[in-house]
Amino acid sequence: MVRRAPVTASPMVSVEEAVRLMHKEGVGSVVIVSPEGRVLGIFTERDLVKLVGEGKPLTSKIGDVMTRDPVTVFEDDAITKAVTIMAERRIRHLPVTDREGRLKGVISARDIATAFGKYLEELGEISE
Repeated sequence: MVRRAPVTASPMVSVEEAVRLMHKEGVGSVVIVSPEGRVLGIFTERDLVKLVGEGKPLTSKIGDVMTRDPVTVFEDDAITKAVTIMAERRIRHLPVTDREGRLKGVISARDIATAFGKYLEELGEISE
């Protein structure tokens, strides 16, 4: 389900740097990782809206404003688990890790919608 390498940043980069990276990479989130690649947090478009709405500066360190210890799924979990978590928690980006907590990817709501659309297309071809 993970379609591309995740976009990551150090907790020491500024919000402005992280947002520029998100824009450049065309993604809605950046995962904040330790030097060992373990997930520390996530920063999403929603976090940016909250930050600006609260009047916090874009020069803030991303580690100070990220969502800490985000919910994750393991790379060998069923996609249904990811979909359930995302629906229940109303989140659009879900980090995927190995059993040691190292980031392997991010599943987005868009990834799931695209996969589901392809599945429905295939069903249509089969039933014709």
